[in-house]
Amino acid sequence: MAVRFHLHRIARAATMDFQITRPYPCSYLPGQLARSRIAITDDNALNSDGDTYARLIQQGYRRSGSYIYRPDCDHCHACTPARIPVEQFAPNRAQRRTWKRHQHLRTMQHPLHFDETHFALYQRYQKSRHTNGSMDQDDKNACQQYCDYLLKSSVDSFLISFHEDTQLRMVSLIDRLPDGLSSVYTFFDPDVAGSSYGTFSILWQAVQCRAERLPYLYLGYWIANSKKMHYKINFQPLQLLTNNQWQYSEIRTTNR
Repeated sequence: MAVRFHLHRIARAATMDFQITRPYPCSYLPGQLARSRIAITDDNALNSDGDTYARLIQQGYRRSGSYIYRPDCDHCHACTPARIPVEQFAPNRAQRRTWKRHQHLRTMQHPLHFDETHFALYQRYQKSRHTNGSMDQDDKNACQQYCDYLLKSSVDSFLISFHEDTQLRMVSLIDRLPDGLSSVYTFFDPDVAGSSYGTFSILWQAVQCRAERLPYLYLGYWIANSKKMHYKINFQPLQLLTNNQWQYSEIRTTNR
């Protein structure tokens, strides 16, 4: 979610302020306006042990660059936080095929940093997947936005790059929490037909959670009427934050 936040203070908690944005065009539901509630926190507190950020994620917040936010729209509650309980997760048949098909990809972990090859792939992905969107800009503005929203973080964040021989195929931005990983953003080669790279990235992160004995993989928001978000419901069982409680989704997919 790459928007310019214009903030108004609405509340103060013991350790942070909460401010709200002006309305802006919704990225997922055409013709609708959205607003976000922003948690204004102390960077030192976020860096100290991760607990503050973890509590916000557990309450349905997400991170975009230095902003930690959750939707706070006037007449819409479509954005539903989603997470995978990795020990119970069972890949379906299509996901197992995707996992097997991409076992040859080589992964590398990096600290947040600017890399020309990463940025070039990001631009190709944006121009292919999000034409006329907020990230489809001239090179100078796109580079600034890329740095602001993907390479700025006050928490434990890292990049995973996926390579096929010498070719970069995908990059995932991930936050590490005390109780899991948060999948922040993934971009990939849009010219490889039928690759299912995005699915493979989530599967890879779920396996990483298990390896690190972390119970949850946080996926951001699921929106029932958004085609962009439909894929998330294929990861079963899936937990959704409903009425401030994480509950197993009753929505099932036939894509087994």
